[in-house]
Amino acid sequence: MSLDEGDPNDLNCSLAELRARYREMTPSEEVLARLARDPRAGVRALVRQLARRAERATAEQRRVEALYARERSLAPAPGAHIAGVDEVGMGPLAGPVVAAAVVLAPESRLEQLDDSKRLRPETRRCLVAAIRKAAIAYAIGVATRAEIDRINIHQAGLLAMQRAVARLDCVPDLVAVDGRGTPELGGRRVTCIIGGDRQVACIAAASVLAKEFRDAWMVRLDRKLPGYGFARHMGYGTPEHLEALARLGPSSEHRRSFAPVREAAGRHNGGHLCHT
Repeated sequence: MSLDEGDPNDLNCSLAELRARYREMTPSEEVLARLARDPRAGVRALVRQLARRAERATAEQRRVEALYARERSLAPAPGAHIAGVDEVGMGPLAGPVVAAAVVLAPESRLEQLDDSKRLRPETRRCLVAAIRKAAIAYAIGVATRAEIDRINIHQAGLLAMQRAVARLDCVPDLVAVDGRGTPELGGRRVTCIIGGDRQVACIAAASVLAKEFRDAWMVRLDRKLPGYGFARHMGYGTPEHLEALARLGPSSEHRRSFAPVREAAGRHNGGHLCHT
């Protein structure tokens, strides 16, 4: 029986074999303790590496459990449905504001769940499918570029949240919103949590769905309106985007209520709308 099969007595293998064996897995504390007594310097270095990996895994497990513990603490009653709500796209110069609302099943546990801004793109993509599977209900709400310019970005963000909650397949007992802004939700109980996407499981899940939905929207917009680089910067005011805006003028999806877009439109005699 080998170490990866759970036999702590099998230490008669090379350092290369041990490294290969534990490339993707962490041995038990008992196995680590026995490996730590190995006289080979390389094995002891490997033990230190594996111990650090185990510490990180434990810390991550505690972080995720804290997300769910905070969500449970918000419940107005046992078994209450809590809808986490978050929006993305408040800062970009182009494209919509997108909000998501998610009601997670009480028994769900989503590994690596976090604020979408702290996750790698590939992790977010994997989490989208897991969130949809773990959710009792989820929905997306969008406020368009035209609505942003008409009612202002703050109100547009609240509108996107309202639309997301209204489209849920269930009526939540509590709506937990990331940030300070409180949308009007027809008398539903609402609590706002600053930094909620890093503290509450259902809000973190909403941030992931909203981010992935908006990113996909901006990728499609990049094909429709080439030249601005939307698929790379998602509409944010990066140097690349500002250079394209100065060179091409605003497109039909740029927010005229934002100062850099207004200035670019002025330089281009009101901006061209040939990209439609």
